[in-house]
This record gives sequence, C-alpha cells and structure tokens, in this order.
Amino acid sequence: AAYGKLLIIKHDDSFLSAYAHNSRLLVETGKKVKVGEKIAEIGRSGTTYSHLHFEIRKKGRPVNPMSLLPKK
Repeated sequence: AAYGKLLIIKHDDSFLSAYAHNSRLLVETGKKVKVGEKIAEIGRSGTTYSHLHFEIRKKGRPVNPMSLLPKK
C-alpha cells in the first residue's frame, strides 16, 4: 500500500484527520480516542526512512492545519 496503514479520525460531522505511513494501528475502528492517546506507530511504507503523512479535512477537502491552531 502506497500510504502504509492509514488511520482516519472523525472529529465531528465536518472535520477528520488522516495519518498515513503507519506500520501498526493501535486503535480499532469505531473506538473513541482521547487527546494524547497513542493511536499508531510510524512506518516507512517502502522507503528507507520513517515518516508520517498528516492531513486535516473539512467536509472532504484538505485544509491547512495551522489555520486551526490558537492564535498567539
């Protein structure tokens, strides 16, 4: 698989976060997760280095996660 093991977390009816290139998923489908809970282990997905692909989507479209962080 090009993205390794993919994990998608639904936050509400509008937002989801996606985490790709995992070597192992630590949560099951339908399970609620808590802030700070370990959800997966990073993987390589056919490369020589470990990496993570992270996305936030609003109503199916990618958004810049920086726009969702609190302003200083």
